Amino acid sequence: MKKALLAATAVAAALSLTALAPVASAHGSHGDDDRRGRSAVAFTAATVTAGADGSFTVKWDAGKANGSGNAKGVQRVEIRANGKVVAKGGAVGQAVVKGLPAADRQWFDLVPDRGQGLRLADRLIKLEGTANFRDAGGYRTTTGQWVKMGEIYRSDALDKLTEGDRAKLGRLHVKTVFDLRMEDERAKGPDKVPAGAGYVVADVFAGSGSFQTLPKTPDEAVKAMTEAEKAMVSGAGGKKAYARVFEGIGNDRSRAVLFHCTAGKDRTGWANASLLTALGVPADTVMADYLASNDYRKAANDAVLAHLPAQQAAVYKPMLDVRPEYLNAGYAEVEAAYGSFDRYLDQGLGIDARELKRLKRDLLVG
Repeated sequence: MKKALLAATAVAAALSLTALAPVASAHGSHGDDDRRGRSAVAFTAATVTAGADGSFTVKWDAGKANGSGNAKGVQRVEIRANGKVVAKGGAVGQAVVKGLPAADRQWFDLVPDRGQGLRLADRLIKLEGTANFRDAGGYRTTTGQWVKMGEIYRSDALDKLTEGDRAKLGRLHVKTVFDLRMEDERAKGPDKVPAGAGYVVADVFAGSGSFQTLPKTPDEAVKAMTEAEKAMVSGAGGKKAYARVFEGIGNDRSRAVLFHCTAGKDRTGWANASLLTALGVPADTVMADYLASNDYRKAANDAVLAHLPAQQAAVYKPMLDVRPEYLNAGYAEVEAAYGSFDRYLDQGLGIDARELKRLKRDLLVG
């Protein structure tokens, strides 16, 4: 499609200028086809949320029977940080933890008396030069497994990273960066990648034509966003770009892998939605992750709209938002073009059943 319809994401974003991993070994994961003899993850829900005062709120639920039955009967849960017990509770609980030493990310081990535990951190990675840098994992699948954290990250543009930010990403072991932006975006704001990390261009809208006109009404803006979402699925550039990202995630065992665009919400949003869907995360969870960009980018978006005349702000707001209808347009395009999501993975992105099984084995625990 023409860049006039793609400008919504790039131009609007250019104006503006939680989470889980296993206690088990990072390389001891397995897919849903290789679970016999393994201990089921005890938790059906768990989160860590960082507070502005440096505290962390940990919530968990191990009170519901897991699908396999292996995690039934949890009575006690210990919360550990830096190897020390910082809180205790029953099968369902909440704890506020304070006074921990400063760290790039504060991880918490949730250790049940029965079943496999989880390792959690707040989803957002706080950097000076980004607003929407977060962990792509940390979600429970329909099989009761969990997507690892600390393996895949998603973000907005990296051109404003400070040296401290780059050093932090290096300590978080970011090894490969996939840049989903268009050529002019990359030229105006080149990525500042961590030292030693690989940089890969995966231009979602490559070869789509030149800019013509921007939307003139809110309805035109909404249409532009839904059409752009469709192009991510069935456009030649989109298929090539996301195939490259999936291939990189599958092949890079030295992780972490990072993919990003300008605002970290549309092209990046589809990348993460596709990954989570492929791994078996429920649709409502995928949608919630997608819509979270509205929260993480609220301050930046509000600043943009505050400096625009009311009529122009009304046109730009749909382009700054993420909305259910946008993501749903992508899934509808999958059905229209491929018939099913598995066929999209296979025929559109080159991920067959064997490769998908390997990806699950590598990125899921439980």
